[in-house]
Amino acid sequence: MVVKRTLHAGYTVPGLSLQDGHRVAELLQSRLHALNDLQLTLKHAHWNVVGRDFISVHEMLDPQIDVVRAMVDATAERIATLGVSPNGLPGALVAARSWDDYAIGRAGTAAHLAALDVVYTGFLSSHRKALSEVGALDAITEDMLIGQCAALELFQWFMRAHLEDDDGDLLTAGAKTERSAAKKAK
Repeated sequence: MVVKRTLHAGYTVPGLSLQDGHRVAELLQSRLHALNDLQLTLKHAHWNVVGRDFISVHEMLDPQIDVVRAMVDATAERIATLGVSPNGLPGALVAARSWDDYAIGRAGTAAHLAALDVVYTGFLSSHRKALSEVGALDAITEDMLIGQCAALELFQWFMRAHLEDDDGDLLTAGAKTERSAAKKAK
């Protein structure tokens, strides 16, 4: 017996056309990959941070990881609700992503916080881009993405507070890569 595998159901949520529902799910799939990558990156930093302020940064990351993991689940379930099969497999993430792996291994707290600030900036920029497109199609999904952006912007602020001087300037201002941010933070 041959089992038929379909990635799209013949339905979506009430109030959306099938085409719009599947387009929103397609946009969410890219966000699902990015969220999965973000939670893995945060956990990697959690395991590899060393030095002064180790415990505060180590413990600051776990709640962020938990929140991002919940976002992964909510995003995947929204994709399924829209009638599309979410793909959380590592191979699909690697094949679809446009970014490189996190560039920092074992390093001090300032280096990881600076690099993670760059990660959050890239993630939030792409999340807001998806948000603007989703907003024209589906207010429910838009609301979910707005909540995710708000939580992640707060987490980025937590990191930036460690990287800020007394005048309110980031020590890593102008850094475009994780490595350059980490270097500036030392």
